[in-house]
Amino acid sequence: MKLSRRVSWFLLAFGIWSWVIWVTFVKNLAKDGSGLAFDDAGNPTAYFWVHLALAVTSFILGTAVGVIGFRGVRANAVK
Repeated sequence: MKLSRRVSWFLLAFGIWSWVIWVTFVKNLAKDGSGLAFDDAGNPTAYFWVHLALAVTSFILGTAVGVIGFRGVRANAVK
């Protein structure tokens, strides 16, 4: 399959955007003081583990989408 230049750049940008957003989210999750992510003893709660799993999944998918976009951009540049 051949991706257009526009689609390739979009996928690459989406992959980068996904990493920026989720890295920021994980940083905020780790220093949460509201009591959602950590209980009074400082142990992670179910909220923490679920959101960490969402972040890891998003890192994997964002990386896959970004790699596809990067390969498309690189293939279009060779022309």
